[in-house]
Amino acid sequence: MATSTLFDRLGGSDGIQALVDDIVDAHLANPAIQARYLPLSEDPKRMATAKRHLVDFITTGSGGPAVYEGRNMLEIHRGMNIGEGEYMAAIDDILGALDRHGADEQTRKDMLAIAYSLKDEIIRV
Repeated sequence: MATSTLFDRLGGSDGIQALVDDIVDAHLANPAIQARYLPLSEDPKRMATAKRHLVDFITTGSGGPAVYEGRNMLEIHRGMNIGEGEYMAAIDDILGALDRHGADEQTRKDMLAIAYSLKDEIIRV
C-alpha cells in the first residue's frame, strides 16, 4: 500500500483552501471563540490575509509546496490569554471540518497531533 502525505490526504492545495474556509466559518459560528474572529470578518482584507497564512501554514506543515511566511504561533497568540476551553473549541471546529471533508482517521489523528504540538504556544501566552 502506497503511503501518501498529509498534504495529499487533505486534498492538496484546493482541499486545504476549502478546509480553511470551513474551519474559519465554524470559528465564526462558535459562541466559545467567535469574538476572536469577528474583527477579521469585518475586514475582508485582514480575513483574506489570515486565511492565506493558515492555508500556507497547513500546506507547509503537511508536506505541501507552500512556504509559510507568517508569524510563529507564539507571536500570533501572545497577549491573547487563550484558555483551555477556547483552545478545545477551536480543536472541535477543526475536527468537525475534517469530518465534513471526509478525512480518514489517520488524517484526523495527524492534524490533532499537530494541533496538540502547538498547544504551549497558544494557551495563556
